[in-house]
Amino acid sequence: MTFRRISLALTALAVSLGLSAQPATAAPAPLPVPYTFLTSAVIAGLGIDADPPGANNWSCKPSAAHPRPVVLVHGLIGNKATNWQTFSPLLANNGYCVFALTYGQLPQVTTPANQVFGGLTAMEKSAAQLATFIERVKTATGSATVDILGHSEGTVVPNYYAKFLGGAKNIHSYVSIAPIWHGTDPAALDTLVRIGTPFGISGPAISLLEPYFASGPQLLAGSDFIKKMRSDGGPAVAGISYTNIVTRYDELVVPYTSGIEPGMTNLVVQDYCGLDLSEHFQIVADPVAAALVLNALDPAHPRPVPCRLVLPFVGTL
Repeated sequence: MTFRRISLALTALAVSLGLSAQPATAAPAPLPVPYTFLTSAVIAGLGIDADPPGANNWSCKPSAAHPRPVVLVHGLIGNKATNWQTFSPLLANNGYCVFALTYGQLPQVTTPANQVFGGLTAMEKSAAQLATFIERVKTATGSATVDILGHSEGTVVPNYYAKFLGGAKNIHSYVSIAPIWHGTDPAALDTLVRIGTPFGISGPAISLLEPYFASGPQLLAGSDFIKKMRSDGGPAVAGISYTNIVTRYDELVVPYTSGIEPGMTNLVVQDYCGLDLSEHFQIVADPVAAALVLNALDPAHPRPVPCRLVLPFVGTL
């Protein structure tokens, strides 16, 4: 009996040692986070309708640390992949549930280009698409609200949803990169439209654009869309926490101060790093903007903002 007890004890010890010797399951490796817009956007554009890294995991459940999913809303002529090669993996690596859509595709285009170029239809229609997508995100994650991260046109489309489509109750934090709250006047286009209006030129010209580029004229400073967004004194919707991140070198949001709005938190990239030359495109692959976004989404745990040379379009070297 004693021999049997010793044998059982030795067997149990061997099994215990064998189990403890098994290697622990390795944590998933962090996703690469590129800080160059041009290269990553071109590569992403080759994958038709591909999700950006870290996005659209429909089984993701928000954690206690990050209780709301983040919805990424791309800019004019962009899509979910080309616009978010930096921020999607960055947010996923930091424990967020990340979701991205391509909106505003031209219905008459049936080639793969339909998935490459988004943000082209009237922004009212795009806001309705976003509303449907956010409901899907809420259902999948079980979250009552989402956070928004938008770029360029993607900074005003969600606000139309919040202000006019009943979406305000679904948004907690709203972070805008290169926002267009006052509209834009690149190459004096808005000025030309205003000059041409009394002569009956501007209306027909805009009508010609509408089937292919309806959102473009809507982004001009004097457009009916911008006027409607600001009709009650400004774009802000009560109950939403807004943060704007702008660059002094923005070549499409002109002037760049169009993205600065009283009553919102306004951050200028170059106030944090004078070596950062990010413009309208590189700002979505910018290390300064990355830190500012993370701090805006989680202000209770601020992180330092880096400063290094960032070149237009190509980013860090």
